[in-house]
Amino acid sequence: MYDDILLPFDGNEAAAEALHHAGELAHWADATIHVLNVADTARDSVTVVEGDTVDVLVRKGEETVEEAAATLDTLGVTYETDVVQGDPAAVIADYAEQYGHDLIVMPTHGREGISRFFIGSVAEKVVRLSTVPVLSIRMRPDETFSFPYETVLVPTDGSDAATNAADHALSLAASLDATAHVLSVSGTASPGLDVRSTTVSAESERAATEAVERVVSMAEDRGVATVGHVERGSPVEEILGCIDANDVHLVGMGTTGRRGTDRILLGSVAEKTVRSAPVPVLTVADARPE
Repeated sequence: MYDDILLPFDGNEAAAEALHHAGELAHWADATIHVLNVADTARDSVTVVEGDTVDVLVRKGEETVEEAAATLDTLGVTYETDVVQGDPAAVIADYAEQYGHDLIVMPTHGREGISRFFIGSVAEKVVRLSTVPVLSIRMRPDETFSFPYETVLVPTDGSDAATNAADHALSLAASLDATAHVLSVSGTASPGLDVRSTTVSAESERAATEAVERVVSMAEDRGVATVGHVERGSPVEEILGCIDANDVHLVGMGTTGRRGTDRILLGSVAEKTVRSAPVPVLTVADARPE
């Protein structure tokens, strides 16, 4: 399923947790982990030590990836390490594409001070920028990890982009023999007896039902056991409710879709899910040419 996993890493406790989770995934997939530390060029980091000009962030990065390498040695995982300079989010996204990585495992927050690039905004920028699937791990006290994933939630709005993301998530579910819960959320009907609002609500629910049926059919073609859900309400709230009610281990969803200027859910549902879901979230960019 995956051959080359990119793990941006700054050595904080949250990143260390993500390292272990990535190690489990890599061990299962027989994949190589590429540990990347980005020395943020927006920060003044050059100084003189014992007469030599050095970049303290690069030096710190080298020490950090060595720590990761020691951990990966104990896990028996194949790995490579690298330290580069630049704007962290852009570098991570470009690096993954340039070197042909097929997954980025991204911790979504970390320590402040010398290394801040894993704090939410950077992780979210990577989700926006990356053409490579991103597995976001929101390191909070309520975060739960279970691997192999036994239950995968696949939200869909029926768009081609959402279906493309579902294809990826279902391939992973099939590889893990996991159950897929397929969810689509229709709009909440306006109160009263307004015929137009009732018609719009019925059309929305019909579209949601068709979206679920499309993904369920894809899952069945792969031999993946599925449970379909059509709900009304707030998409993020329904996603979180489905996670809790069905012991979901992973959410797999697209970053674009029907709403706005074809950017459904980025900046709204996908981004908010990455911020708030108590399980890892796998986001997949639209593979179609623009």
